[in-house]
Amino acid sequence: MQSSAPGFPASSRGFLVAMTLFGSIGAPALLSADLKLSADHNETIQEGPESQENLATQEKATNSPSANPTATPSDDTKTASEPENSKPKTAQSSRGLPPQDIPGPPKTERQLAEERKARDAAKKRGEITFDDLKFDIEKGGEYKPEMITPAIKDLEKKTLKIRGFILPNSVFQTNGIKQFVLVRDNRECCFGPGAAIYDCVWVEMAAGKTAAFSTQVVTVKGKFAIDEETFKNTDGYAIFKMTADEVK
Repeated sequence: MQSSAPGFPASSRGFLVAMTLFGSIGAPALLSADLKLSADHNETIQEGPESQENLATQEKATNSPSANPTATPSDDTKTASEPENSKPKTAQSSRGLPPQDIPGPPKTERQLAEERKARDAAKKRGEITFDDLKFDIEKGGEYKPEMITPAIKDLEKKTLKIRGFILPNSVFQTNGIKQFVLVRDNRECCFGPGAAIYDCVWVEMAAGKTAAFSTQVVTVKGKFAIDEETFKNTDGYAIFKMTADEVK
């Protein structure tokens, strides 16, 4: 059996052979590389400050907008003809509105006509939306009976369906509810001071009927009315009332 090199186990003999080859072959290569690095270093030293200034000038010319037409000017190179407010702003950033309140692009006459047609067809089926209850009054403004439009008056005493949310503050239990306020969305901005009076409907369940509270959209079916008593009883926050047979 052959003996290993002193101080190394037999398994390390391959490593020693590699190191031996490296000493005979790698050394000249390293020496050649060292000479090249030394020559490059000497060239850099010989160039001196003037050569480095020329390189800086060439780099500046290469990065200039005229030398690179596709380059985008930085904020530091903008001219006075590009004011800061020239950047497009979204409606949300400029108005501070939540996404659902940001108005979209204006609708065309054709789109408006199609919407009116669809709403008229829904009314004939006995289905209305809060948009059908709008009339000309400012939020928190004083209500006058003459503000009610003929189209809204035409809905009175009819059995209709309308979708909305049960206002949580208007109920005190989750089941067996006899009355509540139906609002157009689930934010508490559709009933009370500063709210639009047409964004809510006071709902009273018919005799023997009750409703269950839900955080989801519900459909209320009942007889619609423009009710002055409701207006008084809600301190002027609601004018529409429904006597409901069904809430689901």
